[in-house]
Amino acid sequence: MEIQSQRMRAPAFAAVLLVLAAAAAAQDVWVVDRGMVARIREEGLHRSRLPDTLSYMTDVLGGRLTNSLAMDRAQRWVVGHLSEMGLENVSREPFMNYGASWDNEFASLHLVEPAYQRMVGYPIAHTPGTDGPLTLDVVIADVHTRSDLKPLRGRLRGKAVLSTPPARINREIFATGVPRRSDEEMRRLAEAVVPPAAPDPVFEPAHDGAPRNADLLTPAEKLEFLVDEGAAVVLESRSGWPGAVRGFARPGAKVDMWDREATLASVPILAVTPGHYNRLYRILRRGVPARIAVEVRNLHGAGPTEARNVLAEIPGSDLAHELVMIGAHFDTWHASPNASDNSSGVAVMLEAMRILTTVGAAPRRTIRVALWSGEEQGLYGSRAYVRRHFGDPMDPEVGAGPDYENLSVYFNQDYGPGGYRGIWLQGNEAARLPFEVWMASFRDFGMTTLAPGSVGSTDHVPFDQAGLPAFQFLQARVGGTGGHTNLDFYDTLPVEDLKKNAVVVAAFAWHAATADRKMPRKGR
Repeated sequence: MEIQSQRMRAPAFAAVLLVLAAAAAAQDVWVVDRGMVARIREEGLHRSRLPDTLSYMTDVLGGRLTNSLAMDRAQRWVVGHLSEMGLENVSREPFMNYGASWDNEFASLHLVEPAYQRMVGYPIAHTPGTDGPLTLDVVIADVHTRSDLKPLRGRLRGKAVLSTPPARINREIFATGVPRRSDEEMRRLAEAVVPPAAPDPVFEPAHDGAPRNADLLTPAEKLEFLVDEGAAVVLESRSGWPGAVRGFARPGAKVDMWDREATLASVPILAVTPGHYNRLYRILRRGVPARIAVEVRNLHGAGPTEARNVLAEIPGSDLAHELVMIGAHFDTWHASPNASDNSSGVAVMLEAMRILTTVGAAPRRTIRVALWSGEEQGLYGSRAYVRRHFGDPMDPEVGAGPDYENLSVYFNQDYGPGGYRGIWLQGNEAARLPFEVWMASFRDFGMTTLAPGSVGSTDHVPFDQAGLPAFQFLQARVGGTGGHTNLDFYDTLPVEDLKKNAVVVAAFAWHAATADRKMPRKGR
């Protein structure tokens, strides 16, 4: 009986040995090049060019709405910048017809009655300008349902219209700031159980599947009513921060509808800072008449043009056909330089590539940087890039492309300017080991957490949805202006943390590009 029992245990013992041998072999694959890490840290921490690059982008280039003249100027600059670094295959790759270009040239807004005040407001994208300076009576037309429309018919022609409810101010954030994640919060992120993957909410319907109340108006229907009624100017406020304006694009318009004719047939819409908007709203609710002076001048492209992504490479050697990619979205909204969203991420990626070229990195796999367009409108640039270059085996109509197996990994930054505290595994537990090994060199930066969960709504998502390894760094929460506002400037950024981020990206890209195997994929 004892001899038989030992024979029965032998296969199990052999299986354990195989597992241990496999783990040891995997550990040997994911190693740290300590000499290269030291050179990367030395260059990135003591001779960083990131502050200069970031200052130029925010102070000189400014906002970069996708397919605007401002974006074209900025992309031409960054193409030259990448070429000066010595990168190869620098290009602006078109990915889709993006409608007519749109740029704001001038905006002026003043409360003139019952008491003067200079108001802060910006036109939202793909709306027309005014026909010169106007002085207008203001009325409230905060409509939500079709039954709200009848009392306003015939009363809005030639008027300035308040189209949204009074803005709700988030007072707590200004009293306490944005708290840093505690050690307990970081522990919970690291120990979280990942639920089954779900589609990215950016691309989901705006409701929960329940029957929609047919009486409720969509934003596009509200705008159509205001245009039909002859409103001269529409004002709105969608910000919860005092002094901040949040403005996006004309409601209901899709990319292929951003043509010159549709824009000019709409009405000027200005997003207004909440304090100024709410003051005007309260004046009218008292029954006191109010008037504003307003002028908006916009530049409209004559016809449709193509939006483009910017790409550049450090060529590989024996595995040059395989790719390691890093990137961030280059496009922004237009009311400020959008320093945190996402000039900070772009500057990190540019600096990472500069560090690698400066230290003489000669990777086995090609390292490619991608600066995306169309992210703010729905990940258009990165989604088109993935489908064109890699395909999508998850979509039977597309299938895997010839380069699908050649991508090792993509790293992205787009969650503000905070320092890296770890990385989101995106549900890919097979990536835990290489990241644990590589992160060990940056524990002094506070980079210690591997969070199993997934994050969405930015440019790693199209890669991940196609089954490709793609990751967003887990960043510290940073208080202040936030993205998409008129207050997002260089002065609000933690520049020293961004220098460290660039060092981490350069090291991760180097290790991924020189490892003996590609980054593991989910389910393999």
